[in-house]
Amino acid sequence: MLIVVGGMIGLGKSSVAKILGEHFNSEVFYESVDDNPILPLFYSETEEEINKKRYPFLLQLYFLNTRFKSIKEALVHNNNVLDRSIYEDWYFAKKNMELGRISELEMSIYENLLNNMMEELEELPKKAPDIMVYLKGSFETVLERIKLRGREFEIDDDLREYYEFLWKDYDAWVDNHYKASDVLIIDMDKMDVVNNESDKEELVRLVQAKVKEVREKGDIV
Repeated sequence: MLIVVGGMIGLGKSSVAKILGEHFNSEVFYESVDDNPILPLFYSETEEEINKKRYPFLLQLYFLNTRFKSIKEALVHNNNVLDRSIYEDWYFAKKNMELGRISELEMSIYENLLNNMMEELEELPKKAPDIMVYLKGSFETVLERIKLRGREFEIDDDLREYYEFLWKDYDAWVDNHYKASDVLIIDMDKMDVVNNESDKEELVRLVQAKVKEVREKGDIV
C-alpha cells in the first residue's frame, strides 16, 4: 500500500504523513524542505534576484529530483507514505510559469524530464500510489497554519499574494488533472490533527475506511 499526502503549503502534510506512518507502521518519505538550499532563497530574495538566478526553475528541478528518488523507493517496498509526491510538482511548475517566473522553454525542459521519469516508473512492478489523502482548506486556514509552523522565510506578508495564487486552483487541479489514484479529501478547516486527539483519530478512521474500500475494489497491489 502506498499513500501520498497532498495539499496546499501549510495545511499539515508532514504532520498527517507522520500520523499515518506511525499508524500503519510504514516508512514516511518527507518533502525535502529543511535541507533544501534553494527554498529559502526562493522565498526571501528580491524579485530581481529571483529572476536573475532562475530560482523557481532550479527549485522545481530540485523537488522533481528528490521526489523521483522518493517515489521510486516507495513503490518498490510495501506500506509507505509520501509527504507530497511527484504528481503535484507539475502544478507548482505551471503556476510559476503563469506568473512569469518560469519561462516556456524552462517549462518545456521540465515537462520532458518529468515525462521521462514517469516512463521509468512504468517499469516498476507497482506503478502508482493507491490513495492520495488530499488536505483541503480555506485560504485563511492556509495562512494561519503557515504562521503557526514558524518557518521564518515563509511568513513574509509579501508572500500572501503568491500563496493565494497557488491556493485558488489547487482543488481544481485535483478534481480535473490528478488521475494516479483514488482521492480521500480531508477538510482541514474542521480538523486539527496536531493538537486535537479526536481529530487525529478521525483522520486515521477515514484513511482506514478508504484503504478498505480500495482493497475491496481490488485496486491495491
